Amino acid sequence: MSEKPVRVRFAPSPTGPLHMGGVRTALYNYLFAKKNNGTFILRVEDTDQTRFVEGAQDYIMDALNWCGINPTEGPGIGGNYGPYVQSERKAMYRPYAEELVANDKAYYAFDTPEELDKVREQAKEMGMPNWQYNSVTRASLKNSLTLPADEVQRRLEAGDPYVIRMKMPRNHDVRFEDIIRGWVLVNTNNLDDKVLFKSDGMPTYHLANIVDDHLMEISHVIRGEEWLPSAPLHVLLYEAFGWDCPKFAHLPLLLRPDGNGKLSKRDGDRLGFPVFPTNWTTSEGELYSGYREKGYLPEAFINMLAFLGWNPGTHQELFSLAELEEAFSLERVGKAGAKFDAEKTKWFQQQHLKNTSNERLAEIISQNSTEKYDLNTLTAICGLMKERATFPDDILKEGAYLLARPTEFDAQTVSKKWNENAPALMSEWTTILESISTFDAPTIETTFKTFLTEKNLGIGAVLPLFRLLLTGVGMGPSMFDIASFLGKEEVIERMKVGMEKLR
Repeated sequence: MSEKPVRVRFAPSPTGPLHMGGVRTALYNYLFAKKNNGTFILRVEDTDQTRFVEGAQDYIMDALNWCGINPTEGPGIGGNYGPYVQSERKAMYRPYAEELVANDKAYYAFDTPEELDKVREQAKEMGMPNWQYNSVTRASLKNSLTLPADEVQRRLEAGDPYVIRMKMPRNHDVRFEDIIRGWVLVNTNNLDDKVLFKSDGMPTYHLANIVDDHLMEISHVIRGEEWLPSAPLHVLLYEAFGWDCPKFAHLPLLLRPDGNGKLSKRDGDRLGFPVFPTNWTTSEGELYSGYREKGYLPEAFINMLAFLGWNPGTHQELFSLAELEEAFSLERVGKAGAKFDAEKTKWFQQQHLKNTSNERLAEIISQNSTEKYDLNTLTAICGLMKERATFPDDILKEGAYLLARPTEFDAQTVSKKWNENAPALMSEWTTILESISTFDAPTIETTFKTFLTEKNLGIGAVLPLFRLLLTGVGMGPSMFDIASFLGKEEVIERMKVGMEKLR
């Protein structure tokens, strides 16, 4: 029997912005599909209409697009298995729920929310705080298993509110293999009769995702660890329908930096770093910051996320998306929760910034700036400054002296280096600079070394003074590259103005 084609899905709910844990789930699905020449599907699971948030679906799609995680099928993309928004598939779920009832795998329950609250309260008073609607308690409640058939029919015809619940078998071992966790065994005595279909005509997640995964021919379900407790129910549903079960892989939790608890949406900004890929503004106008707007490159964000739970089995840490597609495997995803490290995230950003072309960085800075800059000038500045930058914005902040003459001079450098010999020394060096005909970095450097030899001086006696007069700061990229960039006329003028100001 040949292997089914790999078809995986990322199925977020539009109940708010996409947490970075959700992006990691999407990323692992995407990488698995790419590695196995498969199909990556985006499916919006909006069955819980009470928690629907306006704009959340657009946010999810925009965030994935920024990350470069592009679905093969999905809303606005198309495909042969749509629609890809569950509310648009609403009409197809009821027949499946009714099929389960007809086959004695599920049942109608007519208990009102108030009645169930009362039962829970009574159970709590009797010392049973975690009461469940299950294979034991259902015998004393209002459902099609306890009511006469004609009473059930009468209630249905009268339009009485009801839900359809899974009829969980009693004392049955559910056993399935998880690609990440190995074999999982759960006894049904520990499970409740979950609601599969609601009185508003919408399926719950449990029914809808099983039906959709089957109809969309999903081969692997790769999702967060929080869904592991639901997996036995899902396995039983596949069995109840007589369908082949996909392979499961439950990803480890993302933990706070101290390892104490799951990294949640509420941790955003509170702990000093974003937990969302892009900015999100609530309906009340509250802003939650995102990695995009903080200046992170999408490839750095993705590289960091990939390593939160997975490792390639080598010493390589820096990966492009294409390299991740080639290297990724579920077998190298760990079971233990992965601690988020904000400093390591900055390191990924620094490394990817260094590896980004000067032209692309110039485009990014230009697009995000209200000022108008010459792109060739910006490109040259990026080449000079990116080795020391973390974010694109740092390039212009740290390299401000490349666009405008310094108005202040680093006090520490002045205090340490600007002594009584400095003016004469810099005046002599300025005269030599004026004599250079080919004013490029190699020529300036050669001339500078000759000057040091003739004066019998060490580099530390002259270079910091040269830097101070040209840039106003105590450290930075090569002074010969800076001088070449500024040009002879500007360099001479800055030397003279600087010496005048420091007299």
